[in-house]
Amino acid sequence: MATPPLQPCPGCGGLFPPTDAPTHAYIGASPGCWAVYCEVLGREYGEQRNPRWHRHTVDAYAASHPGVESRRSIQSVAGHLIALHLLIDRGLEPSFVIKAIGAAVRSAPTFHWLEPPSFAGAMNILDIAATTTTDQHERAVYAWAESVWSAWAPHHETIRSWADATMG
Repeated sequence: MATPPLQPCPGCGGLFPPTDAPTHAYIGASPGCWAVYCEVLGREYGEQRNPRWHRHTVDAYAASHPGVESRRSIQSVAGHLIALHLLIDRGLEPSFVIKAIGAAVRSAPTFHWLEPPSFAGAMNILDIAATTTTDQHERAVYAWAESVWSAWAPHHETIRSWADATMG
C-alpha cells in the first residue's frame, strides 16, 4: 500500500502526513502541522516542565500560521508578533511578555492586517519536533523564533509602534 503524499501546511509551508485530526479555529495550520505542534507542547509542558523558551514556541508558531484576514487572526498575529519583539529585540522576561500580550489584545482596535511573509523553506515545528535533547530543543526554538521574527521584517516598524502603544 502506497504512503499518501505529504500535504503542505498553509501557514508554515512544512510538509505533513495527511490527517483528519482537528486544528485551530483561526490559526492557519494544517491538521498535520497542528498535531505536531500539540506534541511539542506536550513535551514542553511535560518532561521539560514549562521551560523558559516555551513563550518563544507559542509565539513563533502562531506568527508563522497567520490564517486569513479576520478580527481574531489579526488580534492573534499582532499579539504574538508584539511578544516576539519584546522577547527578542527588548530581551524582556516571558512572564512580563504574557502580561503585555494581554494589554495588547485589549487595545485590538488599533491593529490591522499585516500581509504575511512566506515561510516556505524556513524552520518550522518539524525542526523542533526532531530534536532529541532538551539542549537541542532549546537552541532550535530560539533559532526558529528569531527566523519567524526576521521573516516579518517588512512590518517591524508597525509592530514596534503597537508594542510602544501597549507599553505606554
